[in-house]
Amino acid sequence: DAGSSVEEMEFNWDEYLEETGATAAPHGSFKHVDTSLQNGFAPGMKLEVAVKSDQNTYWVATIITTCGQLLLLRYDGYGEDRKADFWCDILTADLHPIGWCQQNKKILKVPEGIKDKIPDQEEFLQRVLKGACSAPANLLEGLHRGKNPLDLIAPGSRLELQNARDSLEAWIVTVVENVGGRLKLRYEGLEDLDKFDQWLFYLDPFLHQVGWAAQHGYSLQPPLAIRSLRSEADWQEILKKVKEEEEESSVPTDLFKDKPVIGVHSFSEGMKLEAVDPMAPFVISPATVLKVYNDKYFMIEIDDLRAERASSQRYVCHVNSAGIFPVQWSLKNGLHLSPPPGYPGQDFDWADYLKQCGAEAAPQSCFPLLTSDHGFKENMKLEAVNPVDPEEVCIATVTKLKDSYLWLQLEGSKKPVPECIVSVESMNIFPVGWCETNGYQLRPPRKAIVNKQKKIAVVQPEKQILSSRTVHDGLKNQELNSSDSVVINGKYCCPKIYFNHRCFSGPYLNKGRIAELPQSVGPGNCVLVLKEVLTLLINAAYKPSRVLRELQLDEEAAWHGHGETLKAKYKGKSYRATVEVVRTADRVADFCRKTCIKLECCPNLFGPQMVLDKCSENCSVLTKTKYTHYYGKRKNKRIGRPPGGHSNLEVAMKKPNKRRKRRKHFFVHKKKRSSASVDNTPAGSPQGSGAEEEDDQDESELSHSLAQDRDKRKRKLRTFSFSDDENKPPSPKDIKMEVAEKLQLDSNPLEWSVADVVRFLKSTDCAPLARIFLDQEIDGQALLLLTLPTVQECMDLKLGPAIKLCHHIERVKLAFYQQFAN
Repeated sequence: DAGSSVEEMEFNWDEYLEETGATAAPHGSFKHVDTSLQNGFAPGMKLEVAVKSDQNTYWVATIITTCGQLLLLRYDGYGEDRKADFWCDILTADLHPIGWCQQNKKILKVPEGIKDKIPDQEEFLQRVLKGACSAPANLLEGLHRGKNPLDLIAPGSRLELQNARDSLEAWIVTVVENVGGRLKLRYEGLEDLDKFDQWLFYLDPFLHQVGWAAQHGYSLQPPLAIRSLRSEADWQEILKKVKEEEEESSVPTDLFKDKPVIGVHSFSEGMKLEAVDPMAPFVISPATVLKVYNDKYFMIEIDDLRAERASSQRYVCHVNSAGIFPVQWSLKNGLHLSPPPGYPGQDFDWADYLKQCGAEAAPQSCFPLLTSDHGFKENMKLEAVNPVDPEEVCIATVTKLKDSYLWLQLEGSKKPVPECIVSVESMNIFPVGWCETNGYQLRPPRKAIVNKQKKIAVVQPEKQILSSRTVHDGLKNQELNSSDSVVINGKYCCPKIYFNHRCFSGPYLNKGRIAELPQSVGPGNCVLVLKEVLTLLINAAYKPSRVLRELQLDEEAAWHGHGETLKAKYKGKSYRATVEVVRTADRVADFCRKTCIKLECCPNLFGPQMVLDKCSENCSVLTKTKYTHYYGKRKNKRIGRPPGGHSNLEVAMKKPNKRRKRRKHFFVHKKKRSSASVDNTPAGSPQGSGAEEEDDQDESELSHSLAQDRDKRKRKLRTFSFSDDENKPPSPKDIKMEVAEKLQLDSNPLEWSVADVVRFLKSTDCAPLARIFLDQEIDGQALLLLTLPTVQECMDLKLGPAIKLCHHIERVKLAFYQQFAN
């Protein structure tokens, strides 16, 4: 309602992370979520597409990226030209696997736009299709066309669920609700009785398609907990009805192709181990292998020594089940092992206990190897299912990590819950924003940080929004231009962003840290995905604060995106800046490319396109010196003029001997964000202080100071002899200085500002080192004091570059003594 003034109290993840000083767990750490977003298509696959200008002809196209049911395609022959990329909806566009035209006697014809680039069509097709991967036919035709796995599990679908508490029997369950692949399941025959409902992710190893039990020799029986609710005749009648309706309610077998494969175990009955009860994952307890069913499944019982116990905690496991550990694992990891109820005393000892029980410990070889390479860290935030009340998904904080296990503190649950122990591969944990993306209620913390927003109608007539409904209603043009926004199920969808580790990383980013980044992030909400990408880049920099400044939103620029506050930590100080992030998928590729250009790295270093073999920018031939890697390696030493007596970039505007003040718009101290304001606090401030960052100097200051120095030089009627154009440094092609050539100076080096020194260096073959002099504020007086040992020590240069630099410094010294010393 455009006239509505209702205010909604809404939990805001960004504000909450800012207030708690925490970071979100990386999206790439939740593999089950990533799998659920895949639609079966992958970048690089080829297919045959109707040509827009002539619907009776077709041409081969390559998938550039995917987003839900939409594919971004490029006709083969355009090479690396992105201008002709277009979006296609799988459900409505005329798309076919490779070879379809030949089988159906359709015409393959080169589109007009690239006709002149392909003189021989047959030879071209043979070349591009050799070894090519065709898009799967079943995803382009038939009932499953355009659907990802989650679309196939609609409410009313039936599956078979193994009974993990009693035996290896299975029973039919009906899908009541599907939330992003997390299924609410109800046993068949219970109708509206929800007491026994369960929540499981669709990739759970105990969930199967209908018919699985019969195929593997397991009996189809309702669990003991519900068996008494119906007569045996009723259960048989229910089973008969399910078989009759199997075809219309079944889920395709391909849906389970990505499920974890269950391996062979080597446990024996009576073996002892340590275990976490999945129904109450709060403590680690001694446990016993109670029964071995076959080479895949066995039953574990949590030890209980009480004679009067009413029930036991037992459940079926397989070799990869989470929460089972060898004896002494807790002790080796400094964790508390909870003694069995009824155990005399609190000091539990495994050796005495095994002797007392007459049992043996399960050998280490029975257990899978645990890994610590998962991306989670202490204090990270995520969203997690409450094991006591699976309806609840709460905010969770990682409080401790051991191997492949997390200790999570849940916030906001209706009833307080102890720390939960979960595997990093658990399907009950989700990345920040998962609930919002899937329209599910996230339990906010009790002292919620909220963002008050008024509901208003915003009309943007110039922006075409493509919704799933308009897609299904049918578009006149079955191909969508790549500039159109992408909205899936009413949500903006960002394609997967790839980090192409082979591409050139430029001067700001550390190549080693870039190589450690995940292969991709997303897909998902544009703002969340891009914010995570930028955070990873900032953390992969030589100087994170410098990269943050390069990405910072220019307050004077037109603001077309979404302002996000990003943080960087450098030398023990925290920095914040507002960075513009695009909201819609159509702008993601351009945003990534422009960000790469800002950071002076290869334009393909990250973006929605994976570099499979050779980068289109041919960045592998670029040398490190072209992008100046040196500045990121220097030690924390400064060789500029000391405070109170040095020159600086704004010398023309300041009195000498006064220390320059930091320009105020570079960095902003984070304030409480509102929808109508931008941060205005003093720039250059670390979090919580007004101190400046001593080592960093914004590149834009150079152009500002150059203009001032130019005016100053004009007034003094002097210019450098090596440049006729004061507005820009001369290019190497224009300057051909011989090594032995005598240098003639038109001004005294003692009077040179930092900008003068930088300009001189840019006229030599040591131009890539100019940034060091700019960062360390080396003016003419400091330049004349430099020696080879000083250069090597303070600039951290190798001997070769240091000697080359010192040669030019000696030429300046010689010219100074000959021309100005007297």
